[in-house]
Amino acid sequence: MTPIYLDNAATTPLHAEVLEAMLPFLRGNFGNPSAIHSVGRKARTAVERSRKAIANALNASTGEIFFTSSATEGNNMVLTCCIRDLEVEHLIVSPIEHHCVLHTAEHLAECGKIKLHLVAVDEVGRVVPESLEKKLSKIKGKTLVSIMNANNEIGTINDIKTIGAICKQYGAYLHSDTVQTFCHYPIDLQELDIDFMVGSAHKFHGPKGIGFLYINGDVKINPMILGGSQERNMRAGTENVPGIIGMGKAVEIAQANMLEEQTYILGLKKYMKQQLIEKFDGIKFNGDVDGNSLYTVLNTSFPPHPKNDMLLINLDIAGICASGGSACSSGVDAGSHVLNHLAVDTNRANVRFSFSKYNTQAEIDIVVEKLGEILG
Repeated sequence: MTPIYLDNAATTPLHAEVLEAMLPFLRGNFGNPSAIHSVGRKARTAVERSRKAIANALNASTGEIFFTSSATEGNNMVLTCCIRDLEVEHLIVSPIEHHCVLHTAEHLAECGKIKLHLVAVDEVGRVVPESLEKKLSKIKGKTLVSIMNANNEIGTINDIKTIGAICKQYGAYLHSDTVQTFCHYPIDLQELDIDFMVGSAHKFHGPKGIGFLYINGDVKINPMILGGSQERNMRAGTENVPGIIGMGKAVEIAQANMLEEQTYILGLKKYMKQQLIEKFDGIKFNGDVDGNSLYTVLNTSFPPHPKNDMLLINLDIAGICASGGSACSSGVDAGSHVLNHLAVDTNRANVRFSFSKYNTQAEIDIVVEKLGEILG
C-alpha cells in the first residue's frame, strides 16, 4: 500500500518534470561549470539559467543569487558572516525560529561573538512588531534581525514587510528564512527591505541538497566556505549542477501554477479541519489557522487520550505520514520548542499535517477515519 503522505512541510515529492530536467546532467552533460571547454560551458549555461529563474521569481538580480547546499547552510552563513564582515554586535531572533537559526544564534552568543536578543511572539506565534521596535530603539551598535517568513511547525506567517520597514528605520540588517513561503507565495524583493533570504528546493518539489542565498547587492559579505572561486567567489566548491538544474525547473513550475495550487491545497486544509472538528470533541489547532497562515500546514491538537503518546507511530503503521514538529528535530525527545514556547498543553497530542498538490480529498477521508479508529 502506498503511504498517504501528509508531511510536505518536511520535504515534498520530486516533480516528474524536475527529474527529467536533471537526468541529462547526471548522464552525458556532466561537465564542471568552472571548466572553459564546451562540456563545462554547457553546464555553466544551465546553471545560469536556473539562477535567472530564481532571480526572476524574486524580482532580484542574478548577481544577488548564490547557490548553497541547503537553507541551513545559507542561514549559518548569514549569521556568521554578518558578525565577521559587517561588524554586527547584536542579533535579534524570535524564540520559535527554526533550529538552524536559533541554535546558530545561541552558539554565537555563547562564544561571545554577539549579544543575543529574543523578540516577543504572540499567542499564535507571530512576531510582535512593537517588541522588535522597542528592542531596536534601545540597542547601540550594528544589529542583524533574523525572522522567518513563516513558521514551519504551526504555519503562522510573519509580516516581513512591516518588520523590514522597522529594521530600515533603525538601520538594522534583516535576514529572513523563506523556506516555507518561496514558490508558495509571491515574493517581490523590490517591495521589501530585506538584506538576506534563503530558500530550499526540496520544499517545492525540487531535489534535496540544494538551496540558495539572496544577498542584497548593496551589502557585501565574504565567503564562509573557502578554497575556490565558485559562485563569484562567494562559495567554494564545485556546484551541484543536477541539483541546481532541478531547483530551477521546480521554480519555473511553481511560479506558473502558484495561484491554482494555492486554491487547491487550501481547500484540502479547510476540508480536513472541518472533518476533524466534526469527528473529535475538543479538538484545537495551533497557530493562526484561520488567519494569515500557510495553506500547506494544519497543526492539530487532539484532546488528552491514553493513546496520544503512540499516535504518530500508529498513524505510520496505518500508512499515514505526518509529524509532531520539525523534521530536523526527529529523534529528539524534548518536544517541539515552538509549541513549548507557546505553552501548548502537553497532555494533548499535537500533529502537523502538511499538504501538497499531490494530496486528495479521498486521502484526507481515510486519515480522519483512521484517526477515529486509533483514538476511538
